[in-house]
Amino acid sequence: MLRKSPQNLIVALDVGTSKIAALVGEISSEGQIEVIGIGSHPSHGLKRGVVVNIEATVQSIQRAIEEAELMAGCEIHSAFTGIAGNHVRSLNSHGMIAIRDKEVSSNDVERVLDAARALAIPADQTILHILPQEYSIDNQEGIREPIGMSGVRLEARVHIVTGATSSAQNLTKCVERCGLQVEDMILEQLASSQAVLTEDEKDLGVCMVDIGGGTTDIAIFAGGSIRHSAVIPIAGDQVTNDIAVALRTTTKYAENMKIKYGSVLIPGTGEDTTMIEVPGATGRPPRKFSRKMLAEVIGARYEELFSLIHAELQRSGFGKLVASGIVLTGGASQMKGAIDLAESVFQIPARLGTPQHVKGLTDILSSPIYATSVGLLLYSYQRQYEGRPELIIGNSMKGMWGRIKNWFQGNF
Repeated sequence: MLRKSPQNLIVALDVGTSKIAALVGEISSEGQIEVIGIGSHPSHGLKRGVVVNIEATVQSIQRAIEEAELMAGCEIHSAFTGIAGNHVRSLNSHGMIAIRDKEVSSNDVERVLDAARALAIPADQTILHILPQEYSIDNQEGIREPIGMSGVRLEARVHIVTGATSSAQNLTKCVERCGLQVEDMILEQLASSQAVLTEDEKDLGVCMVDIGGGTTDIAIFAGGSIRHSAVIPIAGDQVTNDIAVALRTTTKYAENMKIKYGSVLIPGTGEDTTMIEVPGATGRPPRKFSRKMLAEVIGARYEELFSLIHAELQRSGFGKLVASGIVLTGGASQMKGAIDLAESVFQIPARLGTPQHVKGLTDILSSPIYATSVGLLLYSYQRQYEGRPELIIGNSMKGMWGRIKNWFQGNF
């Protein structure tokens, strides 16, 4: 029989285009996260990170949750959910307030973050995150922890992430129809960065690229804080579709060939003549193609993707600040030769990012496929147990009333 979920459990729900993953993490007495349950199920009902079929999405989420409950031996009542998609937008903003008691308090920090969000947001967008980059007190810049410092004027530079209100509502509806409460929605590349990046990389400057099934998510860090985020609507599913069209086969067989024989670079001379049999579509007889042709199809799409990421990196203005290089993660980052091609396109070092910083079931979780899921656990733990300074505009009424209370305390 399943036991009720204790207070020291955190549940992460990664609702992706290709798969739904649910992780149950238990907080140890030492403050570490041990994963005690994993549930994974193919995703049906999403396209490029956005829900397009509620019923199919609900069924996929339910299967993943049931599997995670069975392994962990607990009942899941709520989860921290990742959100992605081409509807996600981001911008940097600035806020300034007067310090009331000449010493910065937690209320002052919340007020200055609230002031930074006082900008025009499209009516169809909702704010998902307001992420502090750095603070300054009386023109003294580069402050990361301002609480307790003396001064008259407090300023904050923040990174604001918004998403389509309808997309967030549809995702919430799917999760709630499974009998779960959405604790918070977290930007997926923000979560992935918690799992695969080191603090040194964030300080020196790094660009994390999460290549999923429907979208490629980008997060740029410099000086220890996120500076830019973006979404590119090209990912693993487009590669599969290219193979299906070029080799005239079904999507199912194209996906199998991509996983079994795929490479983004042309194989060596000894492999160029290797032929693979491809089942024909709609009852047609199978045909044979060389691995060289398959690699050319895959390589062309990956080169296009990396070129778009490179253009986004330069457009953001942070292209010269990523001294640590590129970190590729996500299921489609495991393609043979992807790291070498990335280094060729970006002309900086690149590595494969695998999830870190959790215990338990590491033989399964040490794969880029679970970067977002593990990251959701880590990010949620930091916010719940470590009091990470961040203003979240989510589904929780508790957060809204807390901000109203702080506003009155700070002004009266």
